[in-house]
Order: sequence, then structure tokens, then C-alpha cells
Amino acid sequence: MRRIAPLLPLLASLSACVDIPQVQAPQRRTVQQSTAVFTPRPDERQCLANLGATRANFTPLPDQYFGAGCSTLNTVRLASLQGDNAALALSNLGPVTCPLASTFAGWARFGVDRAARQVLGSPLVRIETMGSYNCRNVAGTERRSAHATASAIDVSGFVLADGRRITVLGNWSQGTPQERQFLTLIHASACKRFGTVLGPAYNAAHRDHLHVELGGGAFCR
Repeated sequence: MRRIAPLLPLLASLSACVDIPQVQAPQRRTVQQSTAVFTPRPDERQCLANLGATRANFTPLPDQYFGAGCSTLNTVRLASLQGDNAALALSNLGPVTCPLASTFAGWARFGVDRAARQVLGSPLVRIETMGSYNCRNVAGTERRSAHATASAIDVSGFVLADGRRITVLGNWSQGTPQERQFLTLIHASACKRFGTVLGPAYNAAHRDHLHVELGGGAFCR
């Protein structure tokens, strides 16, 4: 025992020098940053409320920057729109800005659905598109297209409740008188709502669709 006793103070001093790591609670900074991306600004909230008032079925999307002048800011994904009497399906449509979606919803109901019933005798059930967001330039230029910011939609055709399918490519020039009248009416209606509307009368690149966007001034061809 006399030999062990002198070791006790040494052992005590060694144990006092040992550091025991402390486990800290994980920080929530990353979660807070992610949540902030999905919080719309007041003007964006108002736009979403206006779009909801049209009875459109949509999902707000987070802001994304892709570089080179391409982005999807304040956008939604539209699942369907509302006609006078029934929902209107959509095909091949990607993200669109909320203001564009609201204007598109009004045109679909009051411009297209009503024209279909009045001129063709059958309500609209689906709008076919060639897409919205596309990170590209205006053809033949170095200028970014409105598609690069999800600010434009290319509309290619319409399906009616009686099964008929009216397309810009097939019926703009070669359709029946009623089909051509229908396409002329909805084109004119689009020109009253959107800043830029381009169709087959503009150039060959638009022979198969109507390009609609909010910006660009009052340009209708």
C-alpha cells in the first residue's frame, strides 16, 4: 500500500487533463435558408391570389437561377385552367411566371373556350402547347428569348369536347371556314391581352404555334 499511495495524486492530475468533447445541437441555418426560398413577396402573394381566383389548378415553384440570363422566378406549374363550365386540361407546359399564368387563364376561358362554343359549337377541353421555359435566344439573334425566363408560352392546338382537334399547323390556312374563323378570333383575343403575339403570319418559325408573352410592347402578328 505504501508503494501505491504516491501514485494516486498523479492519476488524479492526469484525469483532470483529459478533454471530453461536447456534442452540440445541429444548427438550423440551412433549413431556414431553404424555407426562405419558398416565401413569396407581397406582390407575388397577390398574383398567386389572383390566379387562385380564376380557379386554376397550380403549384408555386421555388426561384431558380440557371446562369447565362436564364431563370425561373415567381413561377408556377399549371395543372389545369377553368373554362365557363368545366376544367381545361393543359399539355406539355413547364414553369410559367405567375403574371403570365393569370393572363393565360383569362384568355383560355374568355377568349378560347367561348370562341370554341360560339364558332365551332363545342366547348374546349384541352389546350396543347409546345412548352414555356427554354434557355435559348430568339432565333437568328444574340438576344435571350422570353422563354429563357418562363415568360412565354407556345400554343399549338386545341381539343374540343366533341373530339375535334384544331391545330395551328393544320387548320390556320387549310381548315374549314369555321376552324379558320376560330383561330383568327383567338389570335385577335390574345393580342388584346398579351404584349407580344406571334403566329403563322409573322414568319415560318411560327407556322405551327401561337407565341404569347406579356412583354415586348403591343406587337401582334
